[in-house]
Amino acid sequence: MYPKQLLIEDFNYELPDEKIAKYPLQERDKSKLLIYKNGLIEEDIYLNIDEHLQENSLTIFNNTKVVEARLLFKKQSGIAIEIFCLDPAGDYADITTAMLQTKKVLWKCLVGNARKWKDEMLIKKIPFHQKEIELRAKKINKLQDYFIIEFFWTHDTLSFAEILHLAGVIPLPPYMHRDAEDEDAVRYQTIYAQHSGSVAAPTAGLHFTNAIFTKLSAKNIEKDFVTLHVGAGTFKPVKTATIGGHEMHSEFFEVNIDLIEKLINYHNNIVAVGTTTLRTLESLYWMGIKICQQSTVNSQQQIPIEDISVKQWDPYEMNEKNISVKESLHALINWMNANHQTKLIAKTQIIIAPPYTLKIVKALITNFHQPKSTLLLLVATVIGTDWNKVYNYALQNDFRFLSYGDGCLLFAS
Repeated sequence: MYPKQLLIEDFNYELPDEKIAKYPLQERDKSKLLIYKNGLIEEDIYLNIDEHLQENSLTIFNNTKVVEARLLFKKQSGIAIEIFCLDPAGDYADITTAMLQTKKVLWKCLVGNARKWKDEMLIKKIPFHQKEIELRAKKINKLQDYFIIEFFWTHDTLSFAEILHLAGVIPLPPYMHRDAEDEDAVRYQTIYAQHSGSVAAPTAGLHFTNAIFTKLSAKNIEKDFVTLHVGAGTFKPVKTATIGGHEMHSEFFEVNIDLIEKLINYHNNIVAVGTTTLRTLESLYWMGIKICQQSTVNSQQQIPIEDISVKQWDPYEMNEKNISVKESLHALINWMNANHQTKLIAKTQIIIAPPYTLKIVKALITNFHQPKSTLLLLVATVIGTDWNKVYNYALQNDFRFLSYGDGCLLFAS
């Protein structure tokens, strides 16, 4: 079945509010771990995850860093306006470039209490080194789902990322039904978070600690990193009866050429930590396919990045012509070399849903996701209809759900 015809109701389950973790456990690696392999389920904790992974495998993490994307302003009248920063709106090469802008920047934003904000410039005073910085917000345009906001600040060298860190609040997922607290600034980040740009944590990685990394290393399980900046679209519910009516969010990712070479060497034993990592890795395959298809017409140097970025339905509409994973990834490496790139920076809109067949990833480490979500569709792609069996087991055995909850290790069926 073409995934556009999938009924979202077939990926529904009852999730009681008491099963949703509102706070993290005191120790990250003591979270429960459900292991699914060959149709069988067992339990453990994350600290022992090395015992369930093969030696000499490659485990890949998303090292994006959550930014303090919620900005709270007050009008002169005292009315509160909340601005939630989503993605860059200007002509920036990528999120990192936009985050490093100084003095001013354009951003796509959601606005709380928007009807009460007309054309007034909003001003927020930020304490900084015994002085004050003024952060100003100006509404430029209103589009269907968001506003274009221009931010200005009275400091010549501070980047927008630094301004958000000083003035913003960590944007906890809406299903937690609480404001962010001091602890969330640490616990809603992975311990290896490095590149600022996400408005939501890659939550599968929240369980990992240095103790786990030491145990993985002792078993010759190598780790490496991609960067995919998680957008607010990760929480966007599927509101249409079929998947075909849902528009997948597009997200920036970065991958080093050295990692792509590793994927070729490890291609039968790759573990993705998180759905964002899996989406990034699978997107690489389809980018390589596009290069293979176009390079017969154009030299690789002439193929622009826009022509190989992955759109939502590409995997279901492209003809692979029996191109192997190795051939595809080699083509991608050759394209990067031809264009003098050691790091691939691109966007992906890929939706991974049944009956998609995983090309690169052999196992997925992930949390438990919301009913009727694209993330649950991805889980169903990895383990088929047994997603229902896994989720029922977790509900009946006191697993904690969603971002601060427990997780699972799923080996592809």
